[in-house]
Amino acid sequence: MGAALRDIKRKVRAIEKTKQITRAMNMVSASKLKFAQTRIEDFRPYAEKLLEVLSSLSQRVDPSHHPFLAIREVKRARILLATSDRGLCGGFNTNVIRVAERLMKDKTAAGVEVELVTIGKKGRDSFRKKRNIVGQYIDALRLFDIGLARRIADETVPAFLSGAYDELYIVFNEFRSVASQKPKALQILPVPAVDATGEEPVGKLAYVYEPSEDEILSKLLPAYVVVSIYRGLLETSAGEHGARMVAMDNATKSCQDFIETLTLQFNKARQSSITAELMDIVGGTEALAKAQ
Repeated sequence: MGAALRDIKRKVRAIEKTKQITRAMNMVSASKLKFAQTRIEDFRPYAEKLLEVLSSLSQRVDPSHHPFLAIREVKRARILLATSDRGLCGGFNTNVIRVAERLMKDKTAAGVEVELVTIGKKGRDSFRKKRNIVGQYIDALRLFDIGLARRIADETVPAFLSGAYDELYIVFNEFRSVASQKPKALQILPVPAVDATGEEPVGKLAYVYEPSEDEILSKLLPAYVVVSIYRGLLETSAGEHGARMVAMDNATKSCQDFIETLTLQFNKARQSSITAELMDIVGGTEALAKAQ
C-alpha cells in the first residue's frame, strides 16, 4: 500500500506544477488581451468609416476605371489565412482553418485555382502538404503594427494588378468577447460593392468630394486593402489571447479537479492502510494472548 500512496503523491505534485504553469499562462494572456482588445476596439470605427466613404465613392464612378473595383473572370484566387503561431488556445485555430478549407473547397469546385498565404505557424503547418502556399509570415503577430499589413499588401497586391490572380480573401477570427471569436472570410479584392442601389443609404451623410471622386478613390482603394488586412490581424491577435486565457482557465480548473480527486483517493488509500495495520496489530495481540 505504501507504493500506491507514493504514486498518488507523485501524480499530485506533477499536476500542481502543471496548474502553476496554466495559471501563469492565463495571467500572461489576460495582460496581453487588454492591449490587443484596446487596439481592435480603437481601430474598428476607422475601418468602418473608411468602408462607408469608399462605398459612397464607388457608386459615383465607373468601376472599369479602377482595377481594385473591376470584376473579371475568376480563374485563380488567393487567400490570406491568419492564425496563431502557438497552440494551447482551444479550438481557435481549428475553427478558422475549417472556414478556410470550406472556402477553398467551394472555389475549387467552381474551377478556381487557389493559392494560400499563411500568417501564423499553425495555418502554415496545417496546409503545408495540402495546398499551394505562395507566402508565409511566421512569428509576425507576436509584436506588430500596421507596417506588417503594408508589407503583406505590397507583396500581394501587385500580383492582383498584374492578373496573376483574380480575387483576394482574408480568413481570420473576428474578436467578439473573451469567450467568443467568430471565424470569418472577407473578400478584399476586387473591393465588394456594399450598396448597389446608386443612392446614399438612409441616415448616412451625403459627402461632397474635392478633388474628384476618381482621384480620391485612387488613393483610398490601396489604403482600404491595408486597413482590411490590418483589421484581420488585430482581430486575430485579440482573439488568440482571449481564447488562450479561457483555455488556460479551464485547464487550471481541471487540474484542481484532478488534485481533489487524487487527494480523495490518497485519503481512502491511507485510511485502508491504517485500518489494515490496526487489524494486523489486533490480530497479533490476540494471538499472543492465546499463546499465554
